[in-house]
Amino acid sequence: MRYSKVFIDTIAYEMAPHKVTTDEIEAKLQPFYDAVGFQAGQLASLTGIQERRYWDIEHSLAGGSARAGAKAIEAACIKPDQIDAVVFCGVGRDGFEPATACGVADALGVNPKAHVYDVSNACLGVITGMVTAADAIELGHIRSALVVSCETARQIIDSTIQEINEQKSVPFYKNTIATMTGGSGAVAVLLTDGTLGNDHIDRHALLGGTVRQASRFHKLCTWTFDEPGMPTHAKVRMRTNAQGVLENGLTLSKETYGQFKRELDIEEGKPDKFICHQVGSTHQKMVQQLLNIDPAKDYATYQYLGNMGSVSLPMTAAIADEKGFLQRGDYVGFMGIGSGLNCLMMAVAW
Repeated sequence: MRYSKVFIDTIAYEMAPHKVTTDEIEAKLQPFYDAVGFQAGQLASLTGIQERRYWDIEHSLAGGSARAGAKAIEAACIKPDQIDAVVFCGVGRDGFEPATACGVADALGVNPKAHVYDVSNACLGVITGMVTAADAIELGHIRSALVVSCETARQIIDSTIQEINEQKSVPFYKNTIATMTGGSGAVAVLLTDGTLGNDHIDRHALLGGTVRQASRFHKLCTWTFDEPGMPTHAKVRMRTNAQGVLENGLTLSKETYGQFKRELDIEEGKPDKFICHQVGSTHQKMVQQLLNIDPAKDYATYQYLGNMGSVSLPMTAAIADEKGFLQRGDYVGFMGIGSGLNCLMMAVAW
């Protein structure tokens, strides 16, 4: 896919208010640790994550998304009624229906003619939503789209900790440890055709991207019900074959990266900077080694934000821009691997 008239005008985010350290998570796991002889400190050592954030117990995903969206709209110097599409892309949603995007659109007061819908693609949700919006902008169907997400980790982490303490099984722990990396946050990416706002906006051209999938591995990481058919008494649960996801995800990322460089004619030594989905230290190091990425080119936030699902990559890009890591003129690669398995890479002229 290639684009000639699609721009990222702004990326804005909303931090969840409550910091939760990995030490606090491990303290809740103490019954399991005592039963199997584990020592505190291993979770941070395995993941590189020191803390993450939680929302208030009473919160909504539409509300967090709308707050991030309002910041993006204000920063772009446009009005809400100039938004032609609102796309919500979280792993979680406020309900099965209506689309969570409806709550976001209502809160912001967007154009009555706007397309309002949800996109779901695990941790790749936001960049998948960016593709659907960019396609519509490139075709001239719309001039702008607000792509948003809000993720929450409190409920699934607390539920999984309870299961681990009940099971007191090391094999069970291995299939749930990835859940302990979760974090919470909200993000909004405003895409336009470059004709809105004013000339003082530092727009970033979305050049294109590429995608590959290996759906034969779709059962390696699941967040679903503990019984089929969604019975009324069913509980949600998350299970991850972390080693399987890592090994097969790395293979898929190498294939996608090669395709990415060929299809976009990326010259040697580029991209200048990388913003990747934030999983943890092991994943980051292995991706860097496999794709021969200089660690100095790769910005990370997982250490203090954890894995925020679909929010992680775009929020990391926004923070990297704030911190001066991303510079005007940089050729930036957005890279994500998500449950499914799916891999999507994007090129942005910063």
